[in-house]
Amino acid sequence: MFRSRRHRPPFPLLFVVLTGLLLGACSGGIGQDRKDRTLVKRPNIVFVLTDDLSWDLLPYMPQVQRMQREGLTFQNFLMADSLCCTSRATIFTGMYPHNTGVRTNFPPDGGYHVFQRKGGEQASFAPALQKAGYRTAMLGKYMNGYEPRDRSGLPRKVPPGWSEWYVGGNGYPEFGYELNENGRPVHYGHRPKDYLTDVLADKSTDFVQRAGGSGQPFFLEIATFAPHGPFIPAPRHATAFPRLRAPRPPSFNEPDISDKPSWLRKHRKLGPRRLTHIDDSFRNRARMVQSVDEMVGRIRSTLKTLGRDKDTYVIFGSDNGFHLGEHRLAGGKMTPYTSDIRVPFVFTGPGIPAGGRADAITQNTDLAPTFLDMAGLRVPGSADGRSLVPFLRGDTPDDWRQTALIEHVKPPFSAADPDRQDSLPGSPATYNALRTTDMLYVEYADGEREYYDLTRDPHNLDNLAGTLPEERRRRLSALLYALTHCSGANCASAGRSR
Repeated sequence: MFRSRRHRPPFPLLFVVLTGLLLGACSGGIGQDRKDRTLVKRPNIVFVLTDDLSWDLLPYMPQVQRMQREGLTFQNFLMADSLCCTSRATIFTGMYPHNTGVRTNFPPDGGYHVFQRKGGEQASFAPALQKAGYRTAMLGKYMNGYEPRDRSGLPRKVPPGWSEWYVGGNGYPEFGYELNENGRPVHYGHRPKDYLTDVLADKSTDFVQRAGGSGQPFFLEIATFAPHGPFIPAPRHATAFPRLRAPRPPSFNEPDISDKPSWLRKHRKLGPRRLTHIDDSFRNRARMVQSVDEMVGRIRSTLKTLGRDKDTYVIFGSDNGFHLGEHRLAGGKMTPYTSDIRVPFVFTGPGIPAGGRADAITQNTDLAPTFLDMAGLRVPGSADGRSLVPFLRGDTPDDWRQTALIEHVKPPFSAADPDRQDSLPGSPATYNALRTTDMLYVEYADGEREYYDLTRDPHNLDNLAGTLPEERRRRLSALLYALTHCSGANCASAGRSR
């Protein structure tokens, strides 16, 4: 049965208990060294969250590749919804979109004001960390619809849980933006030094230097607007990769889409002009992430210089993926396909095995529980996800989920939405989906279905929904119903089925 816009009541309040250990008895300690069994208590956490970064950009990011060599990469990290605001609401709270009530980027079904009205800021991991003694800082992009000033022109107050706040509204052009800096609006112009990713890098390293000597543990989130469109690189990278083209996987400009749902069958094959635009876009996306990669390197170098690399965990990831030519789609996200929902996530820090790969199904619902668990705090019962800490120690829990829930409500058109191209005709219809390591099953609100055998068809080319045995289809539909109605521990229980 399909579920689209039914919202739950406001978030329950978070009650967290500081245990005095890094993870508490059941976790065993994130920084536990397998040789001397020592624990890193109350570690520092640096979280770099990019916007629309896809796996195919990692080959152009040597600092992130270094993180992969020195840490753990989650190979099947999936977004519960491949859309900016819904993903961020889930990251902050550990709840699926059907429980956050944030279903789109703007009201009435999403955006900053909906997140705020439904108690998302109080349910975020930030107040719990701050209450436990962490110095917290948020930089860059917060939620779609957030502006440094309110509608009357007055500066917005810093949301609960954040000790320091340097957050912008429309930072997508990377120049000519305004940041709310601890409740004070500051305008940045169009000089090279105003490039937003570089400004965030400067503020990040400054915070690390100040917080590193404060005696408090710290949590720092740097949420870049890069590499989201309009794909404007820093001036120093504007001519990099002059002959680079977008990757051409088997799904690129897919020859036959007759088996696809009706919203996709409307798309014609991409012609020469659109293919040129796709190549230009990919080239500029690769250029944009150079600044992000340099920022990662600067932060890690600063931590090492201060000697804080020994008690700090650095996490790199993205809020969603991005398609650029796959399945005849020129550029965007929001589909249930691998290009959009599978994103890179890399963890580095003391006790994490170098060069590790985790193949288990993990999701953005797991990030808030992980941050709380790393800080030695209890994960609230309202969380739909689970802590990733066992994976950071090299373990895979026997009762870990087998199936991820993907859910998406097609947003109404809004001229203010930078992702508005995905709300136009020919964009993904409202759907719910199940994803395992070897299968994708999708139910659309209009009754259409998709099923892909990912072992034989990792690029989602052959829709086998019409050949599914009836019993198999019923089981998948029942599991999808259970997950779209789950909350808290029920989500973990339902996710163990497949």
